[in-house]
Amino acid sequence: MAINLVKGQTIDLRKNDKGESYDLSSVTIGLGWDVRKKGGGGLLGRLFGGGEEEEYDLDAVAFLLDSNDKVANPGRTAQTSDGRNIGWYEGDIVYFNSMKHPSGNIWLTGDNRTGAGEGDDEQIIVKLDALDQRYQKIVFLVCIYHGRQNNQHFSMVENAFIRAVDNKGREIAKFSLSGDASYGNMCSLVFSEVYRKDGTWKFRAIGDPYPTDSFVEILKKYSY
Repeated sequence: MAINLVKGQTIDLRKNDKGESYDLSSVTIGLGWDVRKKGGGGLLGRLFGGGEEEEYDLDAVAFLLDSNDKVANPGRTAQTSDGRNIGWYEGDIVYFNSMKHPSGNIWLTGDNRTGAGEGDDEQIIVKLDALDQRYQKIVFLVCIYHGRQNNQHFSMVENAFIRAVDNKGREIAKFSLSGDASYGNMCSLVFSEVYRKDGTWKFRAIGDPYPTDSFVEILKKYSY
């Protein structure tokens, strides 16, 4: 049975407290969310257009860190004609513009722009057992694309979760968060991290919000 985590809790991904082992040859990190409907329901909501679900574009991002908790290789950059950096490619950052790591051992399956539907809205697949030893930790975060510009933040996001599922489809752990007033003006969320420890992999629930809507600002914390 999967473990429902609380903020700050850490578990062993390979084996649960009952001694059952999980297959980490391929682990799915699934992220999901719902967006709170605008307005209210009922007759007044229908008359005045309430109850409509606003479109939020939440993006899953993964940073692969070395033993110093840093992104050693952010990758090559692409720039506009006026010299502005518009993204990194072929490095240790997995996101919507660079969906597959050069090693082939971690990739983002797609970009869900609405959060509609049941289950995971975005998934990052990691072949943990095949990951090179130079990668000691993976940090998973979610950012609201253009959140500052559109006045969108995590207090309006409900039923947000991150979960880990092993290669056989067994859910290992799940960490859930619901938006509240404390997430007002917060457009990014460092959800969790997976790291090596004593020959196995640990999963830690974090849940730290940031006001920025760009992972680039958070990346500074993990840069040399």
